[in-house]
Amino acid sequence: MGFFCWREWFEFWKKPAVSREDGEEWVNDGSVDLRGRSVMKSKSGGWKASLFIIGVEFSERLTYYGVASNLIIYLTTVLHEGVATSAKNVNNWSGVTTVMPLVGGFLADAYFGRYWMVLISSVIYLLGLVLLTLSASLTALKPPQCDKANLTCNPHSTSTQVGIFFFALYLISIGTGGHKPSLQAFGADQFNEQDSTEKLKKISFFNWWYFGLCGGVLVAVTVVVYVQDNIGWGIGFSIPTAAMAVTLILFLFGTPYYRNRIPRGSPLTRILQVFVAAIRNRNQKNPEVGLLYEKLDLEDIRSGQRLLSHTENLKFLDKAAIVVQTDADGAGNTRSKEPNPWKVCTITQVEETKLIIRMVPIWLCCLTYGVAIAQGTTFFIKQGYTMDRRMGSHFLIPPASLLTFTAGSMVIFVAIYDRFLVPIARKFTGNERGISILQRIGVGMFFSILFLICAALSEKKRVNAAKSHGLLDTPKATVPLSVFWLSPQFILLGIADVFTLVGLQEYFYDQVPDNMRSLGIAFYLSVVGVASFISSLLITITGKASERGGHGGWFVNNLNRCHLDYFYWLLASLSAVNLCLYIYIARKYTYKKVKPIEENSIHQSAVHTNKT
Repeated sequence: MGFFCWREWFEFWKKPAVSREDGEEWVNDGSVDLRGRSVMKSKSGGWKASLFIIGVEFSERLTYYGVASNLIIYLTTVLHEGVATSAKNVNNWSGVTTVMPLVGGFLADAYFGRYWMVLISSVIYLLGLVLLTLSASLTALKPPQCDKANLTCNPHSTSTQVGIFFFALYLISIGTGGHKPSLQAFGADQFNEQDSTEKLKKISFFNWWYFGLCGGVLVAVTVVVYVQDNIGWGIGFSIPTAAMAVTLILFLFGTPYYRNRIPRGSPLTRILQVFVAAIRNRNQKNPEVGLLYEKLDLEDIRSGQRLLSHTENLKFLDKAAIVVQTDADGAGNTRSKEPNPWKVCTITQVEETKLIIRMVPIWLCCLTYGVAIAQGTTFFIKQGYTMDRRMGSHFLIPPASLLTFTAGSMVIFVAIYDRFLVPIARKFTGNERGISILQRIGVGMFFSILFLICAALSEKKRVNAAKSHGLLDTPKATVPLSVFWLSPQFILLGIADVFTLVGLQEYFYDQVPDNMRSLGIAFYLSVVGVASFISSLLITITGKASERGGHGGWFVNNLNRCHLDYFYWLLASLSAVNLCLYIYIARKYTYKKVKPIEENSIHQSAVHTNKT
């Protein structure tokens, strides 16, 4: 395999031009190879290219969760930070890591292209990991460890040690910001939506992408976490570092097979032009649709731009596509130059803006789901930490490894969903996806209510077990209740993610304008990130409100005296109300309408001739 890939890679760069063979078909969606040449259907894209990209995602998620899942343990036990300070630093890092994809996605769509953004960010990512591994391995870069028998030992980290560690950590954030949104959009780009066969494969791609993602998470929260807890942090961080190095090589291997899209400049400028033009023409009456301005030039075709059909909602924005004949020469003749894009926009440009506006209510409704799943890496883990985690007579399950239940259920259910549920649903609905994207997201929201109910019930059982054994006021004691009582809520969380998170990835990729697909994936990631901040705010608000009752509130340092079950019931109630609102909005949603291929093409042969 390696020899074959290197041979193809060498021939790709050596070959001066693409020569079309008899019976071969050009890819007609504006895709080109890395050298800007037209690509043929049989020799590029499809599963041949996307399997490389899914493999890269497997390694990247192993890398990310190999650092993130156990980070708070490292900060408290190695850097000797307090629990509150460590939690704050983890939240800050997670927040930056979630925001950075908006920057990386924009740069990929507007200027660099997805291939080069993945490559550049992978190098930055790897540099951060190397520095992180060194900071955890070299004696000079980490504080001395306490002798476990010396309870009074309280060493402090130097500012240099802390500075190097966090510099490495935020280099990883920058790398993730460019890598995460660009890679998934790049993988979906390998399938031509104008080809009926490849379009079905593209739908499956999102499911198998998540399969690879979950596989990486599964290895991280089992093998990597175990090594960090039981062997050493230096070796524990070196595994993600090696995985990222392999990822970079694997990504380069696939270069000859990739389909690339040409960046078209800032997509935000196109949206702003629509608002400016609509305001300029606000006093004009909306004409018939056929009189609105539209065009598709050669550069649009090259970049994969497709014409969008007119929709009837948000009609005020249609005024941006009205041609006002005011630009005339001295003789009174209208000039034939290209219209000023700040005065006249195309129908497609207007519809792209409508797409973004229509997505806002969906994005807002998904925040409640994000708050629900945020508990899976916080309170769910804390619940498990206090319970009996023995497996057999010698092995103790690491707290972070409880996510194995979630990752495992996702791996299994993604395969079941793609191979069995979708084909069955197609027979009843006639929808090529089995059910629509928004229906899929809604089903996951329903499962989120179920796992919150399970969490509330299991927490009540845990507290009752602590109470019956007189352990309410001994929070460090192990509650004699098996941690496997938490497995239903973790499994249901995984099933919910298969529906909602995979559905959100597909939704934000599919429904954003064609030139904003990396940003679309960043929008999906921002749901999870913003929801994490909302979750922290909600905990603060409910905690202070519950303290007024005079019973210590829902959140105290002693988990056995907390009322996490009340908090879970609150989230379940909010999720139920949110689901009703979501169903109402989803029923009124208008999907992107692409014009038929014959209306959407301008002499594709001219593109190929120009490229070759």
